[in-house]
Amino acid sequence: MTRTSATLHATCVVLGESGLLIRGPSGSGKTTLARDLLQAGPILPVFAALVGDDRIVVEARHGRLVARPHPALAGLIEIRGAGLQIVENTLPSAVLRLVVDLAETVPRMPEPARESVLLLGVRLPRIILPRDPARASTVLWRWRRPHGMMMAG
Repeated sequence: MTRTSATLHATCVVLGESGLLIRGPSGSGKTTLARDLLQAGPILPVFAALVGDDRIVVEARHGRLVARPHPALAGLIEIRGAGLQIVENTLPSAVLRLVVDLAETVPRMPEPARESVLLLGVRLPRIILPRDPARASTVLWRWRRPHGMMMAG
């Protein structure tokens, strides 16, 4: 039987109407990327909000993945060295449209098989990014691509 929900070590933000799930090991920059995307929202201008930081509950519903913050961390973001901080602009949930995986090394040219990921039986577009200050602009570029947010079949 396929699981319909899971708690992931991840961060989730919303840009426009699209939920972006940011995954990576501890210290890989998930929260920093989320903060950069949240700050870019008003500049674009586009709606931007935090769903959750550090632990995200993901549930498969009607062929889509819905992300929610872990109840213990709702409305909070962890700033290294400053601890948990309250975030004003939050949402209780989001439909995921893109997975961003943060990795130590990334191939120069992505393999087509790695441009999507299957989570709880739902396939989503995926990008893999290295530790790099320009990550937010790369995520925004992918988010703005017309077919970048379409559900992969």
